[in-house]
Amino acid sequence: MAEKYFKFLLFGLFGFSVLIFFAGMGSDNDRNYRVNVTQMVSAGDGLDLKAVGELLKKADNAEQFETLLNDSSNGVNNLDLNEDGKVDYINVTEFGDEKVKGFSLTTSPTAGETQELATIKIEKDAEGSAKVETKGNENVYGRNNYYHSSWSPGLGTGLMMGYLFSSHSMFSSPYGYGYYPRGYRSYSPTDSGRYRNRMNNYSSKGNYSRSNSSRFGSSVRSPNSGKVASSIKAPLKNPTSSQKSFQSRNPSKQVRSGGFGRRSYKSSSGYSRSNSVRSFGRSGGFFRGK
Repeated sequence: MAEKYFKFLLFGLFGFSVLIFFAGMGSDNDRNYRVNVTQMVSAGDGLDLKAVGELLKKADNAEQFETLLNDSSNGVNNLDLNEDGKVDYINVTEFGDEKVKGFSLTTSPTAGETQELATIKIEKDAEGSAKVETKGNENVYGRNNYYHSSWSPGLGTGLMMGYLFSSHSMFSSPYGYGYYPRGYRSYSPTDSGRYRNRMNNYSSKGNYSRSNSSRFGSSVRSPNSGKVASSIKAPLKNPTSSQKSFQSRNPSKQVRSGGFGRRSYKSSSGYSRSNSVRSFGRSGGFFRGK
């Protein structure tokens, strides 16, 4: 009897010890796990749309707007869609009707291809103020990505407003892949963290709200609507089938360097684990695996 009691007690102590051990591991995980990974940087992270809106206020006309976008001293353009180590040149195309004026921003990651990046629409009211809507292209930024702001009458935007709503020939950039304006110098992209901090300071001056729908009733469309470049290596939020196909054959540097596809976690106790990250989900975009 005593022997059975001793065995029962020994088994109970062992089981209790096991429970305590695993409970301690769970507590350690909850308290000490920290994400330690270089996350994938999407293509749209290289062109902050709010900062683009602030840059537009400094331009007197469409051509000057294009010059400012591609000026390395402004640092607003940090795109490298073809991942050649050089920031992509952004082209500006003007469009609009009597009521709404707009700009289409495009780039050519390779010869013969054009990718629209974003559109900006400006609508003036009777008092001289204007509402402004910037829409990111869904391939690059994901679906329904809008930023809204307003312009008050004043010197800051007065020259651009005067230009837009005056009689003039609409500007369309004559430049393209390998053909740039005299004096233009390509430059290397900065790291994503530094760029993000710089753009936060830049765009904090404006009054921007984000939404999933347009607030413009006008049906005026960008002349570059639907233009897609297949030859893009940088990760996209909502790639087309041709873009997916190209990227599967020509993976991003982030994929090859191991920064894409895995998330690693490490605790202070030395345990480690990793979660997989899928590249193209049901929407075609990027999301975290569970």
